[in-house]
Amino acid sequence: MMGRGRFIALEGGEGVGKSTQVRALAAALRARGHDVVETREPGGSEGAEAIRRLLLEGAADRWTPGAEALLFAAARADHVARTIRPALDAGRWVLTDRFLDSSLAYQGGAEGVSVEQLLALHAVGSGGLLPDRTLLLTLPADEALRRAETRDRGGADRIGGRDAAFHAKVAASFAQLASGAAERFRVVDALGDADTVTACLLAALEGL
Repeated sequence: MMGRGRFIALEGGEGVGKSTQVRALAAALRARGHDVVETREPGGSEGAEAIRRLLLEGAADRWTPGAEALLFAAARADHVARTIRPALDAGRWVLTDRFLDSSLAYQGGAEGVSVEQLLALHAVGSGGLLPDRTLLLTLPADEALRRAETRDRGGADRIGGRDAAFHAKVAASFAQLASGAAERFRVVDALGDADTVTACLLAALEGL
């Protein structure tokens, strides 16, 4: 019987390079002989991808913070049940672009939904599953904004397109989450070139 796989989440604000680094880190792990699943949130399963469209399209005020929290929790529940747990049970490594900590930072820290409520939704929908390691990519605010604007020239989604004050709250919330769960988090400076950042992420998986 195969042992349980490893579950890794990449987190951070807009423009820090999570999607690029999920692909690069997955390639590096495969080169070391690991079977890797790349996924994302919201999304990562058929049901969750349908909810993704509801969450990211439309006006900034389309949903209240509470409705957003419920939709993210529902998407995550399907993602966990259909994609993440089966892969982990098969002994695979799962790399996800965002997971629970994004809800805690965005709907929690930036929008005011309580941590207790968000954790209760996660317990019901996803059985309280947490990553084995959470890699938090960080950038100075001005550089993150520059990269996000370069990436989103075709139009930012309804969450990514919010103002600088909102994203400053998100960054502060992520920092607080990392300091409060240091055994799970590793903070990685994303300011260097992509290959250097990937090497730092690999080093941050030491022990797994």
